[in-house]
Amino acid sequence: MKLQGILPFARSLLTSAINTGEIAIDATVGNGHDTVFLANLVGENGQVFGFDIQKEAITNTTKRLKEQRLDKQVTLFHKGHEEIVASVPANVQGNIKGAIFNLGYLPGGDKTIVTQPNTTIAAVEQLMELLAPEGIIVLVIYHGHPEGQTEKEELLSFVKQLDQKKAHVLKYQYINQENHPPFIIAIEKR
Repeated sequence: MKLQGILPFARSLLTSAINTGEIAIDATVGNGHDTVFLANLVGENGQVFGFDIQKEAITNTTKRLKEQRLDKQVTLFHKGHEEIVASVPANVQGNIKGAIFNLGYLPGGDKTIVTQPNTTIAAVEQLMELLAPEGIIVLVIYHGHPEGQTEKEELLSFVKQLDQKKAHVLKYQYINQENHPPFIIAIEKR
């Protein structure tokens, strides 16, 4: 297949925005796959800040980072992504090059603990202030469960009203697949 799948496309967007030595955010660390990807992108001289409300996610991610010797360039916060501004150091604010959200629930974890539209929107609003120009926010939206449907609708409504003079907003979605396939919303700060 020549078209990129959802997760490879998300990673290509991040790769286009983030270079060695720069700053990135993993807003939903989950099992650490994106955190490891970002840590490799920023390298030893960069920094990744990761957020998750579940202790299991922080534990899984910490283990994965240590196994790959990437833990020195990552700071994990056991708190919600709506606390980004209060958590990342002031000296990196305005210099963040990319951020990713994988919305829904922790794969293999408690499916009753899900991301919420109000905290996700709050985090995106904060990131829009913290991003460097041409920085990118990637939201991977899983909407195959009732809470995911609600979050999808509220996020789409929110991003559609973003001022085009301040941000480019992209929706990347396969439209002929069954069972509510995930899709991407990407926001590039102008």
